[in-house]
This record gives sequence, C-alpha cells and structure tokens, in this order.
Amino acid sequence: MNKFWLLLLLTCVCCNTIDVFEKTKMFTLHSWKESEKPTFQFDISDTTSLYNIFFVIRHQDAYRYNNIWVNVTMKSPVDTLQVRREFILSNNTQGWLGSGMDDIFEHRISFNNKPAALKKGTYTFTLQQAMREDPLDYVMNVGIRVEKAK
Repeated sequence: MNKFWLLLLLTCVCCNTIDVFEKTKMFTLHSWKESEKPTFQFDISDTTSLYNIFFVIRHQDAYRYNNIWVNVTMKSPVDTLQVRREFILSNNTQGWLGSGMDDIFEHRISFNNKPAALKKGTYTFTLQQAMREDPLDYVMNVGIRVEKAK
C-alpha cells in the first residue's frame, strides 16, 4: 500500500496545471493540409497577470524538416494581427528540441519573448501551415497553450 501512496504523490507533484488554456487539433492521417486552419478560442478575465502564449506541435520522428512556417491570425478584443512565423524544431547539435517518447516529439514554442499583459475578452488564434509541402506529412497535432507567467 505504501507504493500506491508514493506513486500517487509523485503523480500529483509532477503534474503541471494548465493555468488558462491548452487545446490541440489532431490530424487523423498525420498530415496537415494547407486548407486546414485550426482555430482556438479562449477568454481572459484576469488582467492583473502576465501571460505566456505557446505554439504546440506534435510530430513523428520522420518529419522531414528542422522547422515549420505557420501563418498565424491572432484576434484580440481590440484588433487582429496576421503574421507568418518560423518555429525551429531541431538543430544540428541537439536534434529535436522538443520532448520525445519513442518516435513522437512535442514542442511548446513561445509566441512572445516575454510575458504579455492581455486585455479582458475573447482571443482567437487560427493556424495555417505555410510550408512548400502540401499536405505536410508526419504532423500529428497543432495547437495553442496559454499560461500565467510565474
């Protein structure tokens, strides 16, 4: 019985809480078509905190590139911003930069260089892959994570 309690304690200590929002879109064929534009919506009510916003991607080891280009549309309560962003997934010295298990790797890459103050209201993020390959194979999920800065 002691092992059970130790395992339960370790599980609780090791778990990260999602402070605000995390959601991903799964691609059933592990292939992201340019025409597929996952959209994610979340609300901010606490304007006293600062927030980190992350692009989340899960891919297989067979993914052929060390980066991914993504068209990002960010709609806030006051304006809309469209940007094309490159997210680096690997480098020559370390290999894949995300965390991995078997042949699946997950990356959480920050959109913002430092925590940002967000206005109260609804935020919408739309993601569109902007690589030369369409569909983009070996991509399992993409999404958005928002957490309060600690």
